[in-house]
Amino acid sequence: MNKRAMPIRPKAELPRGFHDEVGEEVRATRLMISKLSSIYEIRGFEPLSTSSFEYTQALGKYLPDLDRPNQGVFSLLDDDKQWMSLRYDLTAPLARYVAENFDQLAKPFRRYQFGSVWRNEKPGPGRFREFLQMDVDTVGTANSAADAEMAMIAADGLEAVGIDRGEYMVRVSNRKLMDGVLANLDLAGDESEGACQRLMVLRAIDKLDRLGAPGVRLLLGAGRKDDSGDFTRGADLSSDQIDKVMGFAQSQRSNRTDTLSEMAKFASGSDVGDAGLEELSQIGEQLNACGYGETQISFDPSVVRGLEYYTGAVFEAELMFEANGADGRPVRFGSVGGGGRYDDLVSRFSGQSVPSTGYSVGISRLFAALKFLNRAGEDNVRGPVVILAMDHDEQAGYHAMAQELHYAGVRAEPYLGTSGMKAQMKYANRRRAPVVVIEGTIERESGVVTVKDLIEGERLAGEISNRTEWISSRPAQETVERQRMVETVIAYLSRHGLEPGSSS
Repeated sequence: MNKRAMPIRPKAELPRGFHDEVGEEVRATRLMISKLSSIYEIRGFEPLSTSSFEYTQALGKYLPDLDRPNQGVFSLLDDDKQWMSLRYDLTAPLARYVAENFDQLAKPFRRYQFGSVWRNEKPGPGRFREFLQMDVDTVGTANSAADAEMAMIAADGLEAVGIDRGEYMVRVSNRKLMDGVLANLDLAGDESEGACQRLMVLRAIDKLDRLGAPGVRLLLGAGRKDDSGDFTRGADLSSDQIDKVMGFAQSQRSNRTDTLSEMAKFASGSDVGDAGLEELSQIGEQLNACGYGETQISFDPSVVRGLEYYTGAVFEAELMFEANGADGRPVRFGSVGGGGRYDDLVSRFSGQSVPSTGYSVGISRLFAALKFLNRAGEDNVRGPVVILAMDHDEQAGYHAMAQELHYAGVRAEPYLGTSGMKAQMKYANRRRAPVVVIEGTIERESGVVTVKDLIEGERLAGEISNRTEWISSRPAQETVERQRMVETVIAYLSRHGLEPGSSS
């Protein structure tokens, strides 16, 4: 006798490196995005949403390697034999969009965008393969005022979501300054070997915060072996060259003016270095004119940004506060955003130079920092008003009650399960409902409803010492005429600052 084959059931397991977000966290993230959007909108930027997939060749260096794309992107082969990849960031899709629609766009083109990006990298603690980014860019102008605006936007955005002054710093530099330093060292990077060496120098300096000066000096020289034993080849600079590169990288002083003067000692003397100094000086004038002080935006020569396509000003938004985690160990969030000028990215498509500048904030990382500070807002989010289904054959009436509350701007839902009152109250508590509405047979026949304030009831419950007192007092609830249901619910919500149309 053949046994019936057991069904094959997939394991309910999320792929490694991804994560789910639920209710309160989603709302808090939306609120943060809304606050950042307001900063961009008030400055005149327009929203844009591009496709999650791009042709792999549009992503620049992430090109097909033989029969599959290079490591770093999630890709698939379309039925027309073209490789497509999930976007790695929001900048490459913007460059493609501008090149594709160039003649129809008002220039400069100013846009902001938020959305998921995907990176096919090894996941780790707090490092996911899918995460949210939010970008703002100005495309089509070489004016350094556009770069200064990005630094201002970075500061405004952090303050808008709840990061106080003194808890963050927007650090600004210019890639042309390091190019000037290297040019003075006869390491201009025109040849392919020199370009590779230049990139190694930039990436070494980009690790200054993490590795410290001794670690970076090793990367500028022969190389460095990390704690695991892995060896990273260095840039092979001489001792004198290393001293000068490190002197520039550590030339920050207490204010923007003095820092610029100190940087000039290492970067001036070449066309590219002098151009970088002039651009940074103009950015400083813009910041001063608009009232952005040294506690918000600083000049920092160690900011170089690791991506190769930056050509001028670069920015890094860093959280400065330190606190202890649940295990008592110090937690430092570091960079939550960055960007810079990329004048050659659009020309990859059109051959036409289109100077551009932009700033990107890591929404997921910034949210984690706000959550750590208890400023994310999700802990204060309340669920909907719940209308208990005391008589399940009266479901249509409960829906009608919810609809009346909707018309008044109140978030509400009828209970749609089949459980009794105890389970329904448990459901309402788990949903963090501020209020429940109760209408059983007796109430319906009498033309009344009972409205119970769960927030106040929870507070009062702590003051009641015995069951008799609880039954006699029936805390934080009242029975009102049916036609007064909506106004009573609104009064209860207003008592706790939960106005109609608000969930927190």
